[in-house]
Amino acid sequence: MYKVKVNDQYSFEIEAEQEGLKVNGEVLNIDRAVLTGGHTHVIYKDRSYRVEMVSEDREAKQAELKVNGRIYLVKIEDQFDQLLKQLGMDNLSANKVQEIKAPMPGLVLNVLVTEGQEVKKGDSLLVLEAMKMENIIKSTTDGVVKRIAVKHGEKVDKNAVLLQFS
Repeated sequence: MYKVKVNDQYSFEIEAEQEGLKVNGEVLNIDRAVLTGGHTHVIYKDRSYRVEMVSEDREAKQAELKVNGRIYLVKIEDQFDQLLKQLGMDNLSANKVQEIKAPMPGLVLNVLVTEGQEVKKGDSLLVLEAMKMENIIKSTTDGVVKRIAVKHGEKVDKNAVLLQFS
């Protein structure tokens, strides 16, 4: 499921289902034609819309769309963004991160990096099982793994240091 916010004012929950696209739980019945130059023509509830992608920022997960001449700022959260928000990891300052801590108590299922390894923001670091769910802990910054403080099969408490960056 995706959470979409338009102009920081309107919120929608969007799901791709077998029967089609669902918006806020309702199947969306649209006709769509992709035109040249990045334009799309959409017919929804007997109304015609001309849609153009003005700009796109994949890292920030937002885009500006022009619909019938009006500009809309669209922000998208996928399931990973929502999980980070639930874990309280959505507002970490990437430039100041020196260590990664466990967001919840759990069991270390797999360590995916080695000491001395260079990682980029978003790289998978380890797998932590909590409440019978596997959670992949990702790097919030670019850096080099200085020390791995846990090993496979180890139980950790919330906020336990998992690894440190140099």
